[in-house]
Amino acid sequence: MKVADAQIALDDYDVAQFTELAAGFGSERYAFVVTPNVDHLIRYYDDTAFRALYDDAAYILLDSRFLSHLLRITRGMQLRVCPGSDLTARLFGEVIAGDDTVVLIGGSDAQARQLEERYRLQRLRHFNPPMGFVRDPDAVEACLRFIEAQSPFRFCFLAVGCPQQELLAQQLKARGRARGLALCVGAAINHLTGTERRAPRWMQGMGVEWVYRMMQNPGRLVRRYLVRGPRFFALLQRFTIGLRRAEEAS
Repeated sequence: MKVADAQIALDDYDVAQFTELAAGFGSERYAFVVTPNVDHLIRYYDDTAFRALYDDAAYILLDSRFLSHLLRITRGMQLRVCPGSDLTARLFGEVIAGDDTVVLIGGSDAQARQLEERYRLQRLRHFNPPMGFVRDPDAVEACLRFIEAQSPFRFCFLAVGCPQQELLAQQLKARGRARGLALCVGAAINHLTGTERRAPRWMQGMGVEWVYRMMQNPGRLVRRYLVRGPRFFALLQRFTIGLRRAEEAS
């Protein structure tokens, strides 16, 4: 069902700020993080069920430098950007200790081993649900139970794509058994392990990383970026986008 207008409030953190917040989050409570880009916001506009998933997120971090530039030009908004891939790399590289319990949902066994070896992780718990698992209640239940069995964890990286990862994150909250911070990070593990290459820094800074990604995988991404994506320009005028100011780091 489409709505005449959509409202969303983004948390105003950059990577350094949210890394510090995540480092101190602890494992006595549960919360989850979503990292919207343009494609996610189109889905947010169109899909009431997807909006409900975002409503349950504790943190909504802008993943898209393109969108940040667009909103600065069209609305004069200054939005900090916290890309999921950058945040994931910072957490693994600077925050996660070798004996921390870390859960990885998605990615291959080889990627999990690579992370274990590179960061000397002793308690990385990996589960890769089958393709299309969200259409199978038993497969979803198996995934949720796996995550809950590792609780309390320091971080749970949900890397199974949108909206599957957001659905898992919301279900974990609804069930109330998991403790720790869950992050919906999409392709971040592929970037961290080199399975997918990131765009050069200059392209990232200009907000055109999407062009590089499309060139790397045109079969999957041309439709998303060149057919579906331009629709956002028409939808933008129907969005109310607000900022929730970042807490002072302590």
